[in-house]
Amino acid sequence: MDITKRFNRVIAIYFQLQAKPLVRAQDLADQFEVSKRTIYRDIRSLEQAGIPIYGEAGSGYALVEGYKIALPRFTNEEIITLAAAEQLMKKFVDPDLSKHFASAINKIKAYLRSHEKMNITELEENIAMSVLENRFNKNVPSALSYLFDGVARKKLINMEYQSGSSTEPTSRTIEPVGAFHEGAYWYFMAYCHLRKDYRQFRIDRIHKIHLTDEPFTKKHKRLSYYLKKDENVPTTKIRLAISRDFARYLQWERNYYGFVAEETRGEEVIMTFESKNIEQEFPRWYLMFADRARILEPESLKKKVSELLSKIKV
Repeated sequence: MDITKRFNRVIAIYFQLQAKPLVRAQDLADQFEVSKRTIYRDIRSLEQAGIPIYGEAGSGYALVEGYKIALPRFTNEEIITLAAAEQLMKKFVDPDLSKHFASAINKIKAYLRSHEKMNITELEENIAMSVLENRFNKNVPSALSYLFDGVARKKLINMEYQSGSSTEPTSRTIEPVGAFHEGAYWYFMAYCHLRKDYRQFRIDRIHKIHLTDEPFTKKHKRLSYYLKKDENVPTTKIRLAISRDFARYLQWERNYYGFVAEETRGEEVIMTFESKNIEQEFPRWYLMFADRARILEPESLKKKVSELLSKIKV
């Protein structure tokens, strides 16, 4: 079993070397949940098999320029995944990225056998994905594409951005670090020249965007570093008692609002949250199902909900 596991890992490492210009030992160790010393042994095994690999001290490993082998045949499961991935891309990314992904998939399809092409076509015709509305500003349909390009090429981006607390967009020059999808929206982390600090932005609030030819002015850490920093934002503990027959409908959204744990007590489910925004975000979400739930703590949330209810006009 260990020999088979190691063989599969070594092969997977080789394909990563073919797919990327540089692969870090630490990243491989994290991915396969082994030590860096194990990765070093795997790399040596590939070298002993005649694979021309060179290492850059402190950076990683890469294949010698121009070295490739023939494209291996796809498994049936991989072919099915390609079809599903194309439909998912249409749902979750902007039209520009979706178009480029479709073009890449078509090039891959050219390598398939006739019966494999038939299988993938049959599957594509029987997958339906509803498109999420308002994920992108309709006047800036390629915003995500520009941001990805900026991250990859390390180029400054100029944009008109309207924050949730302002009525008009402001001009920003940013250095995009990375993007992430959460809830129903795409977000991106960037160094903002206007605020002289790192800020989180939401894709659909971009009104205009332009990729410049100017290089970054700073060297940025990986996206995960800034997301972990965000985890240190102070939170407020919230406990709700929710009707047992209704609680299951919240499982798709609750993580976004800081869900921590749940416990069933008779006809109720007690859910615990650690909220980063008890002033606006959480109480407004709670009102969506308030007729099937009650607030156990804190009192400040009860007060905030009461304030919002007093402003409702019917």
